[in-house]
Amino acid sequence: MNIVLFQPLIPQNTGTIGRLTVCTDNDLHLIKPLGFELDEKKIKKAGMDYWPHVKLHIHESWEDFLNNTPEDKTMVFCTTKCKKTIYEHTFTEDDYLIFGNESHGLPPEFYENFQDSLCTIPMRGDHLRSHNLANSVSIVTYEAIRQISYT
Repeated sequence: MNIVLFQPLIPQNTGTIGRLTVCTDNDLHLIKPLGFELDEKKIKKAGMDYWPHVKLHIHESWEDFLNNTPEDKTMVFCTTKCKKTIYEHTFTEDDYLIFGNESHGLPPEFYENFQDSLCTIPMRGDHLRSHNLANSVSIVTYEAIRQISYT
């Protein structure tokens, strides 16, 4: 699988997610602009000694990402703004799991352009906004692994 972070802002989250991708043997795609520099101590501290082993792909923009990944890729957009849960979605090992940034999520046009590819982590209570980005990536990644490994 491929983990895609759209314009991430917090280096500690990206470092943690990088470590997760090493542990799960997934690629990490970062779509610019980033809210930090890749050589920041915070990203390396969170990613620990795993960071040099991250299969990292940097994309200058969303268009650059689309142009430099397989045309027939399956994209799964993870958001709080839909009804379909990750437990209702069928994941495959070639999926690109796409996550928005920590403060704005995904761009508004994604909800219109990719309506059939949205899924969410269920949460209880109307007053809740979202999980932490690194936690969300972990939850979705391991649900995908569970489905792929046990089906």
